[in-house]
Amino acid sequence: MALELLGLAALGLVVGAYGTMIGAGGGFILVPLLLLLYPSYGPEELTAVSLAVVFANATSGSVAYARRRRIDYVTGLLFAVSSAPGVLAGAVVVHFVPERAFTTLFGAMLLALAFVSVRAGGSRAIRRPRAGPGVLVRTVVDPEGRTYRYAYDIRQGVALSAGVGFISSLFGIGGGVIHVPAMIILLHIPVSFAVATSHFVLAFMAGGGSVVHLADGSLAGEQIVRALALAAGAIPGAQAGALLAHRIKGRNVLLLLAVAIAVLGLRLLVKGLAGL
Repeated sequence: MALELLGLAALGLVVGAYGTMIGAGGGFILVPLLLLLYPSYGPEELTAVSLAVVFANATSGSVAYARRRRIDYVTGLLFAVSSAPGVLAGAVVVHFVPERAFTTLFGAMLLALAFVSVRAGGSRAIRRPRAGPGVLVRTVVDPEGRTYRYAYDIRQGVALSAGVGFISSLFGIGGGVIHVPAMIILLHIPVSFAVATSHFVLAFMAGGGSVVHLADGSLAGEQIVRALALAAGAIPGAQAGALLAHRIKGRNVLLLLAVAIAVLGLRLLVKGLAGL
Protein backbone atom coordinates (compact mmCIF):
# COMPACT_ATOMS: atom_id res chain seq x y z
CA MET A 1 0.00 0.00 0.00
CA ALA A 2 2.86 2.38 0.84
CA LEU A 3 4.41 1.86 -2.61
CA GLU A 4 1.03 2.47 -4.23
CA LEU A 5 0.59 5.76 -2.34
CA LEU A 6 4.08 6.92 -3.39
CA GLY A 7 3.18 6.14 -6.99
CA LEU A 8 -0.05 8.11 -6.66
CA ALA A 9 1.85 11.08 -5.21
CA ALA A 10 4.21 11.02 -8.22
CA LEU A 11 1.21 10.84 -10.55
CA GLY A 12 -0.37 13.76 -8.70
CA LEU A 13 2.80 15.81 -9.21
CA VAL A 14 2.68 15.35 -12.99
CA VAL A 15 -1.07 15.86 -13.22
CA GLY A 16 -0.90 18.95 -11.00
CA ALA A 17 1.88 20.56 -13.02
CA TYR A 18 0.30 19.88 -16.42
CA GLY A 19 -3.23 20.71 -15.30
CA THR A 20 -2.19 24.04 -13.82
CA MET A 21 -0.07 24.96 -16.83
CA ILE A 22 -3.13 24.78 -19.10
CA GLY A 23 -5.67 25.93 -16.50
CA ALA A 24 -7.60 22.64 -16.61
CA GLY A 25 -7.00 21.31 -13.10
CA GLY A 26 -5.81 17.91 -14.34
CA GLY A 27 -9.05 16.01 -13.82
CA PHE A 28 -9.36 15.27 -17.53
CA ILE A 29 -6.10 13.30 -17.21
CA LEU A 30 -6.76 11.83 -13.80
CA VAL A 31 -10.23 10.35 -14.41
CA PRO A 32 -9.23 8.16 -17.40
CA LEU A 33 -6.11 7.01 -15.55
CA LEU A 34 -8.18 6.12 -12.50
CA LEU A 35 -10.56 4.22 -14.77
CA LEU A 36 -7.62 2.09 -15.88
CA LEU A 37 -5.96 1.77 -12.44
CA TYR A 38 -9.11 1.03 -10.44
CA PRO A 39 -11.62 -0.71 -12.75
CA SER A 40 -13.69 -1.80 -9.73
CA TYR A 41 -14.50 1.82 -8.83
CA GLY A 42 -17.91 3.11 -9.88
CA PRO A 43 -18.33 6.47 -11.69
CA GLU A 44 -19.30 8.25 -8.46
CA GLU A 45 -16.13 7.04 -6.68
CA LEU A 46 -13.90 8.01 -9.60
CA THR A 47 -15.36 11.50 -9.81
CA ALA A 48 -15.20 11.91 -6.04
CA VAL A 49 -11.46 11.15 -5.90
CA SER A 50 -10.72 13.27 -8.96
CA LEU A 51 -12.65 16.32 -7.73
CA ALA A 52 -10.89 16.20 -4.36
CA VAL A 53 -7.50 16.23 -6.12
CA VAL A 54 -8.60 18.97 -8.54
CA PHE A 55 -9.68 21.07 -5.56
CA ALA A 56 -6.20 20.77 -3.96
CA ASN A 57 -4.51 21.41 -7.30
CA ALA A 58 -6.70 24.39 -8.24
CA THR A 59 -6.32 26.01 -4.83
CA SER A 60 -2.53 25.71 -4.94
CA GLY A 61 -2.38 26.90 -8.55
CA SER A 62 -4.66 29.86 -7.86
CA VAL A 63 -2.30 31.05 -5.12
CA ALA A 64 0.58 30.91 -7.60
CA TYR A 65 -1.40 32.75 -10.30
CA ALA A 66 -2.55 35.36 -7.79
CA ARG A 67 1.08 36.19 -7.04
CA ARG A 68 1.58 36.78 -10.77
CA ARG A 69 -1.58 38.95 -10.99
CA ARG A 70 -3.12 36.82 -13.75
CA ILE A 71 -6.57 36.28 -12.21
CA ASP A 72 -9.59 38.38 -13.19
CA TYR A 73 -11.39 38.14 -9.83
CA VAL A 74 -14.62 39.81 -10.97
CA THR A 75 -15.06 37.35 -13.84
CA GLY A 76 -13.87 34.44 -11.69
CA LEU A 77 -16.33 35.04 -8.86
CA LEU A 78 -19.20 35.61 -11.31
CA PHE A 79 -18.47 32.30 -13.05
CA ALA A 80 -17.95 30.43 -9.78
CA VAL A 81 -21.37 31.47 -8.46
CA SER A 82 -23.00 30.67 -11.81
CA SER A 83 -21.53 27.16 -11.82
CA ALA A 84 -22.96 26.18 -8.41
CA PRO A 85 -26.33 24.74 -9.60
CA GLY A 86 -24.63 22.67 -12.30
CA VAL A 87 -22.02 21.37 -9.84
CA LEU A 88 -24.70 20.13 -7.45
CA ALA A 89 -26.76 18.56 -10.25
CA GLY A 90 -23.74 16.74 -11.74
CA ALA A 91 -22.71 15.28 -8.38
CA VAL A 92 -26.21 13.79 -8.01
CA VAL A 93 -26.69 12.56 -11.62
CA VAL A 94 -23.37 10.64 -11.66
CA HIS A 95 -24.90 8.05 -9.28
CA PHE A 96 -27.34 7.00 -12.02
CA VAL A 97 -24.87 6.62 -14.94
CA PRO A 98 -23.72 3.03 -15.78
CA GLU A 99 -19.93 2.54 -15.85
CA ARG A 100 -19.65 1.62 -19.56
CA ALA A 101 -21.87 4.50 -20.61
CA PHE A 102 -19.80 6.80 -18.41
CA THR A 103 -16.56 5.68 -20.10
CA THR A 104 -17.98 6.05 -23.62
CA LEU A 105 -19.47 9.48 -22.98
CA PHE A 106 -16.28 10.68 -21.34
CA GLY A 107 -14.15 9.52 -24.29
CA ALA A 108 -16.45 11.18 -26.83
CA MET A 109 -16.45 14.41 -24.84
CA LEU A 110 -12.63 14.49 -24.70
CA LEU A 111 -12.35 14.05 -28.49
CA ALA A 112 -14.79 16.92 -29.00
CA LEU A 113 -12.80 19.07 -26.61
CA ALA A 114 -9.58 18.31 -28.48
CA PHE A 115 -11.16 19.76 -31.63
CA VAL A 116 -12.37 22.84 -29.73
CA SER A 117 -8.91 23.39 -28.23
CA VAL A 118 -7.26 23.30 -31.65
CA ARG A 119 -9.67 26.00 -32.77
CA ALA A 120 -8.79 28.04 -29.71
CA GLY A 121 -5.11 27.62 -30.53
CA GLY A 122 -5.71 29.38 -33.83
CA SER A 123 -7.66 32.22 -32.25
CA ARG A 124 -6.08 35.60 -31.72
CA ALA A 125 -8.17 35.85 -28.55
CA ILE A 126 -7.86 39.61 -28.09
CA ARG A 127 -10.44 41.45 -30.22
CA ARG A 128 -12.34 44.69 -30.20
CA PRO A 129 -14.43 44.75 -26.97
CA ARG A 130 -18.17 44.26 -27.33
CA ALA A 131 -20.64 46.90 -26.21
CA GLY A 132 -24.32 47.09 -25.34
CA PRO A 133 -26.78 45.92 -22.65
CA GLY A 134 -25.60 43.04 -20.50
CA VAL A 135 -21.97 43.40 -21.59
CA LEU A 136 -19.27 43.48 -18.90
CA VAL A 137 -16.12 45.38 -19.85
CA ARG A 138 -12.90 44.38 -18.10
CA THR A 139 -9.54 46.12 -18.06
CA VAL A 140 -6.62 44.20 -16.58
CA VAL A 141 -2.89 44.85 -16.35
CA ASP A 142 -0.32 42.03 -16.40
CA PRO A 143 2.90 41.98 -14.31
CA GLU A 144 4.86 43.41 -17.25
CA GLY A 145 2.59 46.46 -17.30
CA ARG A 146 0.67 45.55 -20.47
CA THR A 147 -3.01 46.55 -20.42
CA TYR A 148 -5.73 44.26 -21.81
CA ARG A 149 -9.30 45.39 -22.41
CA TYR A 150 -11.98 42.86 -23.26
CA ALA A 151 -15.72 42.47 -22.84
CA TYR A 152 -18.31 39.69 -22.91
CA ASP A 153 -22.04 39.17 -22.55
CA ILE A 154 -22.73 38.33 -18.90
CA ARG A 155 -25.66 36.10 -19.85
CA GLN A 156 -23.44 34.06 -22.13
CA GLY A 157 -20.79 33.73 -19.44
CA VAL A 158 -23.33 32.67 -16.79
CA ALA A 159 -24.92 30.04 -19.07
CA LEU A 160 -21.50 28.72 -20.04
CA SER A 161 -20.42 28.39 -16.41
CA ALA A 162 -23.61 26.60 -15.37
CA GLY A 163 -23.09 24.04 -18.15
CA VAL A 164 -19.41 23.63 -17.34
CA GLY A 165 -20.29 23.14 -13.67
CA PHE A 166 -22.62 20.26 -14.53
CA ILE A 167 -20.19 18.51 -16.90
CA SER A 168 -17.22 19.00 -14.58
CA SER A 169 -19.05 17.55 -11.60
CA LEU A 170 -20.55 14.68 -13.62
CA PHE A 171 -17.20 13.55 -15.00
CA GLY A 172 -14.94 14.74 -12.16
CA ILE A 173 -12.71 16.77 -14.49
CA GLY A 174 -12.98 20.14 -12.75
CA GLY A 175 -14.20 21.89 -15.91
CA GLY A 176 -11.13 23.86 -16.92
CA VAL A 177 -10.61 21.71 -20.00
CA ILE A 178 -13.93 23.13 -21.24
CA HIS A 179 -13.80 26.55 -19.65
CA VAL A 180 -10.41 27.63 -21.00
CA PRO A 181 -11.10 27.18 -24.75
CA ALA A 182 -14.66 28.51 -24.28
CA MET A 183 -13.43 31.64 -22.50
CA ILE A 184 -10.95 32.24 -25.32
CA ILE A 185 -13.17 31.44 -28.31
CA LEU A 186 -16.58 32.65 -27.11
CA LEU A 187 -15.73 35.38 -24.60
CA HIS A 188 -12.44 36.56 -26.20
CA ILE A 189 -10.54 36.65 -22.91
CA PRO A 190 -6.72 36.76 -23.38
CA VAL A 191 -5.16 33.30 -23.03
CA SER A 192 -3.00 34.00 -19.96
CA PHE A 193 -5.94 35.48 -18.02
CA ALA A 194 -8.33 32.77 -19.23
CA VAL A 195 -6.00 30.04 -17.92
CA ALA A 196 -5.47 31.67 -14.52
CA THR A 197 -9.10 32.75 -14.02
CA SER A 198 -10.34 29.30 -15.02
CA HIS A 199 -8.08 27.78 -12.39
CA PHE A 200 -9.52 30.16 -9.79
CA VAL A 201 -13.07 29.09 -10.74
CA LEU A 202 -12.01 25.42 -10.57
CA ALA A 203 -11.22 25.72 -6.88
CA PHE A 204 -14.87 26.62 -6.19
CA MET A 205 -16.31 24.06 -8.61
CA ALA A 206 -14.24 21.15 -7.37
CA GLY A 207 -14.62 22.18 -3.74
CA GLY A 208 -18.42 22.22 -4.05
CA GLY A 209 -18.49 18.83 -5.76
CA SER A 210 -16.17 17.35 -3.13
CA VAL A 211 -18.45 18.49 -0.31
CA VAL A 212 -21.41 16.75 -1.98
CA HIS A 213 -19.41 13.53 -2.39
CA LEU A 214 -18.26 13.64 1.22
CA ALA A 215 -21.87 14.05 2.32
CA ASP A 216 -23.21 11.16 0.20
CA GLY A 217 -20.37 8.78 1.12
CA SER A 218 -18.74 8.53 -2.32
CA LEU A 219 -15.54 10.01 -0.89
CA ALA A 220 -14.74 7.83 2.10
CA GLY A 221 -12.28 5.19 3.35
CA GLU A 222 -9.71 4.14 0.75
CA GLN A 223 -10.96 6.79 -1.68
CA ILE A 224 -9.96 9.53 0.77
CA VAL A 225 -6.54 7.93 1.35
CA ARG A 226 -5.84 7.73 -2.38
CA ALA A 227 -7.13 11.26 -2.95
CA LEU A 228 -4.82 12.58 -0.24
CA ALA A 229 -1.83 10.79 -1.79
CA LEU A 230 -2.60 12.28 -5.19
CA ALA A 231 -3.16 15.72 -3.65
CA ALA A 232 0.20 15.54 -1.87
CA GLY A 233 1.84 15.53 -5.29
CA ALA A 234 -0.65 17.82 -7.02
CA ILE A 235 -0.12 20.75 -4.62
CA PRO A 236 3.61 21.28 -5.38
CA GLY A 237 2.95 20.25 -8.99
CA ALA A 238 0.52 23.15 -9.33
CA GLN A 239 3.22 25.61 -8.24
CA ALA A 240 5.56 24.23 -10.90
CA GLY A 241 2.83 24.35 -13.53
CA ALA A 242 2.08 28.02 -12.86
CA LEU A 243 5.76 28.82 -13.28
CA LEU A 244 5.96 26.90 -16.57
CA ALA A 245 2.78 28.56 -17.89
CA HIS A 246 4.53 31.93 -17.65
CA ARG A 247 7.19 30.70 -20.09
CA ILE A 248 5.04 28.97 -22.71
CA LYS A 249 3.11 30.79 -25.44
CA GLY A 250 -0.68 30.58 -25.22
CA ARG A 251 -1.06 28.78 -28.57
CA ASN A 252 1.40 26.08 -27.49
CA VAL A 253 -0.46 25.61 -24.21
CA LEU A 254 -3.70 24.92 -26.07
CA LEU A 255 -2.04 22.56 -28.56
CA LEU A 256 -0.56 20.58 -25.65
CA LEU A 257 -4.05 20.43 -24.20
CA ALA A 258 -5.53 19.17 -27.49
CA VAL A 259 -2.95 16.39 -27.97
CA ALA A 260 -3.33 15.05 -24.44
CA ILE A 261 -7.11 14.93 -24.41
CA ALA A 262 -7.33 13.45 -27.93
CA VAL A 263 -5.13 10.49 -26.98
CA LEU A 264 -7.02 9.85 -23.74
CA GLY A 265 -10.39 10.36 -25.40
CA LEU A 266 -9.65 7.79 -28.12
CA ARG A 267 -8.46 5.25 -25.55
CA LEU A 268 -11.61 5.61 -23.44
CA LEU A 269 -13.95 5.59 -26.42
CA VAL A 270 -12.48 2.25 -27.55
CA LYS A 271 -12.71 0.90 -23.99
CA GLY A 272 -16.32 1.99 -23.63
CA LEU A 273 -17.54 0.79 -27.02
CA ALA A 274 -15.52 -2.41 -27.38
CA GLY A 275 -14.71 -3.18 -23.75
CA LEU A 276 -10.97 -3.33 -24.54
